[in-house]
Amino acid sequence: MSGTVLSGRGVSAGRAAAQAVLLAAPLDEPDPGLTVDAADRESEVSAIEWAAVAVADQLRRRTSAATGEARAILDASRLLASDPELVADATSLVRSKGRTAARAVWETALAHEKAVRALGGRMAERAADIRDVRDRIIAEILEVEMPGVPERDEPFVLVATDLAPADTAALDGGNCVALVTEQGGPTSHTAIIARSLGIPAVVGVGGATGIASGADLLVDGDRGTVEVDPSRSRIAEAQAASIVVPFDGEGVLADGRRIALLANVGGAAEAVAAAASKAEGVGLFRTEFCFLDRTDAPSVDEQVDAYRGVLAAFPGRKVVVRTLDAGSDKPLPFANADTEENPALGVRGLRIARRSPALLDDQLRALALAAAAESALVEVMAPMVATVDEARDFADRARAAGLEKVGVMVETPSAALLASEILEVVDFVSIGTNDLAQYTLAADRLLGELGDLNDPWQPAVLRLIGQAGAAGRRWNLPVGVCGEAGADPTLAAVLVGLGVTSLSMTPRALGRVAAALADVTGDQCDAAAVAVLRAATAADARAAAAAALSGD
Repeated sequence: MSGTVLSGRGVSAGRAAAQAVLLAAPLDEPDPGLTVDAADRESEVSAIEWAAVAVADQLRRRTSAATGEARAILDASRLLASDPELVADATSLVRSKGRTAARAVWETALAHEKAVRALGGRMAERAADIRDVRDRIIAEILEVEMPGVPERDEPFVLVATDLAPADTAALDGGNCVALVTEQGGPTSHTAIIARSLGIPAVVGVGGATGIASGADLLVDGDRGTVEVDPSRSRIAEAQAASIVVPFDGEGVLADGRRIALLANVGGAAEAVAAAASKAEGVGLFRTEFCFLDRTDAPSVDEQVDAYRGVLAAFPGRKVVVRTLDAGSDKPLPFANADTEENPALGVRGLRIARRSPALLDDQLRALALAAAAESALVEVMAPMVATVDEARDFADRARAAGLEKVGVMVETPSAALLASEILEVVDFVSIGTNDLAQYTLAADRLLGELGDLNDPWQPAVLRLIGQAGAAGRRWNLPVGVCGEAGADPTLAAVLVGLGVTSLSMTPRALGRVAAALADVTGDQCDAAAVAVLRAATAADARAAAAAALSGD
């Protein structure tokens, strides 16, 4: 599998590289052909009851040692192990059909798992919880060791079919640097815990369990890709990017010029973690991440609750909220009803309002209500804007809803070229470098083999960013960057020289970027920007920037 690039769904941002470690396989299915004599059945019943109590106690101890999302998830598993219905159903199978204790627990769990899968949505993802508790109780009955997250002294990427809540919660404080699963969705425990721990994760990766233990993996949670045995230079680059440098809460150049360093978040838990990392605010709140498990549109009240959870983490500080960016790699059933042959160029982002204007209006209303209830400084922006008319219409609707500071994202070459005219009708722009590279180079950003094209150092991308930056300077209005480019310490300085006034990124990158900016002056950033705008290739741009920033 060497050199292979596997694709899945990135559910926690960032990049990391380490050797693969495979999660131990679940317990073997107990033999269905064994029958317990009537005289021995109460002994089997007792074994189930005592095992369930023991597992609940184990999970209770782990819950008390955990924090945040991990604590909540472990506690839910503890309650499941203590569920009297599960124990009653299993003991009934022993008494009525002579099943062994282990087999009775297996069959009962299977029935419960089918029931939650039939419910769909978030409830369907509780199937992993049921399987986890099943295996723990059976292991206790059989007095065998429970499979789980292995302990390693060196960094590793955990690869599994799926991860149970106790598995994911056990990762806190360990040496796991990324997660890859063959199953799972955006609201699975793998996704939730990975985001709360700040480690990259890709789920739904076909063929993941075929990866050999010990293979070098490069996991990209932004692109949703897993590279098997990449080049040493790629590994070194990812490892350097994964080092967490402390951040003191202030982005400033060597000459004292302030550059706001903000965080990208997808919900309340991530906002709390970003605040703990001393992010100066939120530069991108991906609202669609709150509703990825929904088949129906959330009500205004449900949206208010979700948004307040993020705003509450940043009282008195800026929070830039992106309206639903549904479509392409993040389809929402209630927003993207039709199958499109080319969804990246179809009805996504702001274009959804063409079909469902009430969806956007409800979101803007909910956001205004949430903003009124909290003290965060709320700004709102629309994704996938291509024309001045779209920007003007969005601004009018947002302001009519009671939101004062309105902007749009620059993700299309059209928006970059029209940035000056767009800034005549909105208050700011924020550059999404991931999509801007995709659309400029006509290269699907989910295809790992086109990674060299989806590079923010590509000269065409840098020149478009420069156009947007120049427009911001002309009108003296903010120009942010919220794509992964902002997390590149060297590119961050170039972006400042191109006119960018704030950078938003995964919280883990804040310290690295702050340290890099603290070593350069505004004049050096400007010189680097001039140098890259003359470059003909991405390699030339990198070399030119490095030379300008080092003073060579």
